Formats: sequence, C-alpha cells, structure tokens
Amino acid sequence: MSAIENIESVLKSHKLSPAEYEHIKEILHREPNIVEIGIFSAMWSEHCSYKSSKKYLNGFPTKAPWVIQGPGENAGVIDVGDGIAAVFKMESHNHPSYIEPFQGAATGVGGILRDVFTMGARPVANLNSLRFGNIKGNENINKYQRHLVRGVVEGIGSYGNCMGVPTVGGEVSFDESYNGNILVNAFALGLVKQEDIFLGVAKGIGNPVIYVGSKTGRDGLGGAVMSSDSFTEESKSLRPTVQVGDPFTEKLLLEACLELFATDHVVGIQDMGAAGLTSSSFEMAGKTGAGMIMHLDKVPAREEGMTPYDFMLSESQERMLICAKQGSEQAIIDIFEKWGLDAAVIGEVTDTGRMELFWHGEKCADMPIAPVSEEAPILDRPTLRPSYLDAVNAKNISDYPTVSNQEAFEKLLSSLEVVDKAWIYEQYDSMVQTNTIKRPGSLDASVIRVKQNGKAIAMSADCNPRYCYIDPYKGAALAVIESGRNVVMSGARPLAITDCLNFGNPENPEVMWQFAQACEGIKEACATLNTPVVSGNVSLYNETNGVSVFPTPAIAMVGLNDDCNKVLTSSFQKEGNTLLMVGNTKGEFGGSLYIKELFGETTGKLGEIDYTAELRLWDLVINANKKGLLKSAKDLGMGGIAIALAKMSAVSGLGVEVDVKLGNANEIFDESQSRAILEVAPENVNDVAKMASDLGLHIEAIGSIKGDNFILNDVSMPVKKLQSIYFDTFEKTIEQDL
Repeated sequence: MSAIENIESVLKSHKLSPAEYEHIKEILHREPNIVEIGIFSAMWSEHCSYKSSKKYLNGFPTKAPWVIQGPGENAGVIDVGDGIAAVFKMESHNHPSYIEPFQGAATGVGGILRDVFTMGARPVANLNSLRFGNIKGNENINKYQRHLVRGVVEGIGSYGNCMGVPTVGGEVSFDESYNGNILVNAFALGLVKQEDIFLGVAKGIGNPVIYVGSKTGRDGLGGAVMSSDSFTEESKSLRPTVQVGDPFTEKLLLEACLELFATDHVVGIQDMGAAGLTSSSFEMAGKTGAGMIMHLDKVPAREEGMTPYDFMLSESQERMLICAKQGSEQAIIDIFEKWGLDAAVIGEVTDTGRMELFWHGEKCADMPIAPVSEEAPILDRPTLRPSYLDAVNAKNISDYPTVSNQEAFEKLLSSLEVVDKAWIYEQYDSMVQTNTIKRPGSLDASVIRVKQNGKAIAMSADCNPRYCYIDPYKGAALAVIESGRNVVMSGARPLAITDCLNFGNPENPEVMWQFAQACEGIKEACATLNTPVVSGNVSLYNETNGVSVFPTPAIAMVGLNDDCNKVLTSSFQKEGNTLLMVGNTKGEFGGSLYIKELFGETTGKLGEIDYTAELRLWDLVINANKKGLLKSAKDLGMGGIAIALAKMSAVSGLGVEVDVKLGNANEIFDESQSRAILEVAPENVNDVAKMASDLGLHIEAIGSIKGDNFILNDVSMPVKKLQSIYFDTFEKTIEQDL
C-alpha cells in the first residue's frame, strides 16, 4: 500500500480538509492509500455523514407506541394495525437532477424504492416534492427551467411506471430562488407483515457477504461527494457523477428480494445507494461492531480495467449487499440467477471490527470500521441571523397598494402555484395496483387502501418555502402542521413524518442559522402533534454562484384511517349542501401568495402558531367524518378561502354562493392557520356546529353549493371559465417552446 503523491490536490478533489487528513492518519496509525482516501471521503461527505447537520437532528422526537423503527435504518416503520407495517422514507436527488434531469430524477425514485423494499416491504405508493425556478418567460433561464421540469417529470414517471408502483400525489412549486438549484425529493411507502421486516445488519462470524443485482460500472463515481458541494458554471461537467437507472432491472431485483425474504437465508440486507459498496458494507458491519473481508475482484463488473477504488465508490444502480446464513450461498445465487440478475459471494463477516479489502489476493485496504462510520467530524458551524430578515419582516400588507378583489382573484387563480398540474401527474400511473382511493389532482392528501385489513393510509408532502424564508422556525413547524392537516382532511389521523431538509451552503452562517431554526420548528411541531420523525434526509449545498435556495424543509406526513370506505374527499359533492368555515381569520399575509403574485415579493411575519386550535380542528374533522356527517373537507392554506373554494369548485364543476364577513375585503386571500371548509348536508349542520363549539372552535355557515357561477363576496366568475384557467394554464406554460 504505497503512499500518495500530490496529497494536497488529492485531498482537494476528495473534499477532505488537512485537519480531516490528520485525523485519518491517527485512525490508521499510518498514511492512507488512495482506496482508503476514497472511502473516508465518501463516508465523511456531507451526504453520508451529516457532519454539518447532526448536531441539530439529535433532538428530533422519534418514538411513539406505533413507531416500530425510527431513524437509522433504510426507512422508517410504523404499525398500521393487524400485524401490518408501513415502511416509508423521503430522499433528495437535487444535484444529479439539475445536471441530468431524466436520469437524476429516475435514479432518485429507484433509490427510494430500494430503501423501502430492502426492509422487506412491497412498495405500494410514491409521492414527490419538486421545486423549480421561474418557468414563465422567454429568457434562457426560463427555457432551461422548462426543460428541467419536462426531464424530471419524465424520469419520475418512467421509473415509477416501469416498476408498477403508483405515484399517488405530491407537490410542485416555482420560485426564482430555485433558478440555480432545483429540488427533487422522492417519497416511497411500502407494506410488510411486522414479522417480516429486515434490517441492514451484518453479523455472525463466517457468514457470507453476497453481492446481488446489476453489475458494477464507473457511473456515479464520486456522487456522494459531488452532492456535498455547491454548483458553479463548471458543474455541468459533472455529468459522469450522475447514475444511470434501469427500472426493468430494479423490478426484477424487487421480485427476487421479495422471493428471498420468504426464505430464512438472510441475516441482513442493505441497498447500495450513495457511496455504493462503501456505505453499504461499512454501515452493515458498523451497526453490530462486526468486521468484514471483501474480495473486490469477485464483484461482477460491467467495464474493463476497473480498480478497487472504482468498485468501492461506484454508484451503479439496482444493487444490494446481503449478509446471509452460512450454507445458504447457492440457494440465494439460484434465486437471483432465476430472475436474470448477478449474484456473487464476495466476502464474509469477521470479528475484527475492521474492513479488509483484497484485490486478486493482495490486501488493498485495511481500516477500523467504527471510526470510519462514527468519527466523521461533527461540525459546530457558525450561525448568524440573516441580514435580509429585518427588512423582510418589517413590511406588511398595509405597505402595498389596494387591488380589487376581482383582479387579485384572477391573478392568484392563474398562478402556477395554484393551477392544476395534470400535465405532470398524468405522466404518472396513479392507479396501478388498484388501491388508490384519492389520486393526484383530487386536492389535499393522497390515499391508498390497505387490502390486507380494510384500512386506508393517507399521505401528503408539504412545505411553503416562502414561510421558511421569512421565518425558518415557524415555517418548518407549519410544514409539519400543513402536511398533517392535509392528511386529516381525508379523515385519517396523522401518525409520523419523514423529511427532506433542503438548504443552501452550510459554510454560510446565515444558511446554518436557517437550518438550526427549521430543525427546532420541526421538533416543536412533531412533539406537540405527536407525529414523530421516523426517517429522513438532509440535502445541503443547494447553492449556485453564491446564491442559496429558500430554506425548504419538505415534510411527508403519513396517517391512518380505520375504514377505507370512509375516506373523505376534498371537492364539492352535491348542489344544495351547506359550506361551513372552521377557525379564525386573523388578517395574516406574511409570506402569502397574495403579496408574491401581486407585488413580486416575499415579505411579512408569520402569526403565532396555535397548536391547541390545530389539534381541535383535527379532532373535529376526524370524528365528524367517522359519524358520517361530512361530505367533503378542504383546509385553507395558500391563497386563503378564495383559492380553497376555487379549487373545490374547479375540481367538482359546481358553483358556490358564499358571503363571508371579514375585517378587510382582501382577507378572502389571508393565510391564517388552523382553518378548513366543511361541506355538510343541511340536516347535519347543527350536529357539526355543536361538535365544533364543544371543542371551542369558531364555526360559521358561509354559503352553499349552488348554480353555475363562483361567487365569493365581491368576486365572481363562471365555473366554466374558472375551470379553463385552473386546468389549462400549466400545460400552456410548460409546452410553449415545444
């Protein structure tokens, strides 16, 4: 193992600091070789080690009676009754998707699906949370952003559809803060019998380590390290660090793994994701304190002339590492070969606590596993409240000119934040597996049936980056609340979240302050709402040429409805039904769509969060739905009551006549929290009103479903015109240069 020449340039290319190099020498008691440098670089990268974020993640609430597996495994697991568990996680694939949108997004979906089925679960639902820059206009940046939308959506659709996993919902938003860095967050959920859950562990001296799946190539080399740095104009040259996915191979891998899980051959199994064979082997052994020997020349190779470094750091897709029981080797190989996949015994578990790598019989790396896994530096980066906040928080709605409600309504309704994204979700198969109850476009949460027990799982991905920009603490808490409230509007009780924390450059103290604040907001909301964090992901360095994205802590909430026949819809059901508004309208416009669309700014302050009112709203909707008293329910969020009613009207094709008493006329667009519209048959209005007042909630009848026009106070529009704007705007925008 020879010493490395030009060590300074090697360290720089591997994003390792001189101090980290000194620590590496202390761990090894010698100079590392290039394979070991590569391994340390990957394992200590931001992407794999969470070195900038770990300090703030430690206090997340992670336990509840229904939590079976919290953070630290491939995915989180919760109990959904009758011995069935839901396995879910959300991951980012931001950097690769900006460089190569189709493959970046596709492999993001592939990776998150592997995280779920590695646990023994069959994937049953995908969601995504997407952020793009400004796609309106004819500047080069607008055209490029439209190209990115088209590529990302095609990549997500292609992979999910080929895998036969329905994409049941998600969210997409647009802001110029993402012009230099788009965000592609993928969520997957699977179901498994609780006794059939598998963990990513390697134990049992002499147990074989088996490589299965696709052959290893040089694609994705250095991907984890690339995702731990900012973008510059030269970043387009990083295309070789983007992995290439093959969903047909992954489908075979899924079926082979599920067949394998029905046997008793497996001790542990781990997906090869970021940092490939390095992270999977070190994590499996690290969890148990075991050691491992691997013979890299036995790894199935796709390319000629590959080196030990290439094998350890490749991020080729559709691969798994299995720790098997002794004597099961041939049975496992037979299963994978039956499905047309490679399988090879490449090593064994030892009791040394060390990773020993061999290349044609010669040792090419020898490292203690625990320090590589656990002694990545935990950085206490400086934090500083951003200088922009004073000016942003000082402005309020009264600083802007008055706009007629009719003009404001037409502007907000046609906003890309608001309009239906059928152009996107119609490229996804949302009905495959035939369990989808609430599909994309049906507003609020998405819902699937649990065939095994007749229950339903609701899920929603949410974050308002404008809120997080003006107040990262409250904005992140509100992302948890909003995703929970969406789940509630389907009649389900929220149980747990997975998160994807997307931020700019952690070396900027203002970004680190945003991150720290957002984590505290998530902790507060999850603890108060009793929705623990069971899995998640941090994505930093979402910055180009010194400009960071808005802080975007995306939250995916998962909830349970005990009866799949009592799933609540979020669009109008019947003419003549009464509309009730629950909650108080307080004139809150901080970070609102109103100020953004009319005046092009993200300003203001967020109001105080009332968790008691929020939880009471949840109880009202869940219990009134159980009693069969509600016809539909929709929370009030972005754009306020005007946009919520407009969406319900557009999706149902039914008109409304609503007259709501407010302090100021423009408060039909206010974004006060803990509010909802409930559609109730006239004979049930008193019962629902009594339930609300018993909970101490303000509730009022504001109108009814009626006629062919949308009428709200001083705003009116024929439903046909409203539908035309709502359903046609996005397609016209995204396809303008095709």
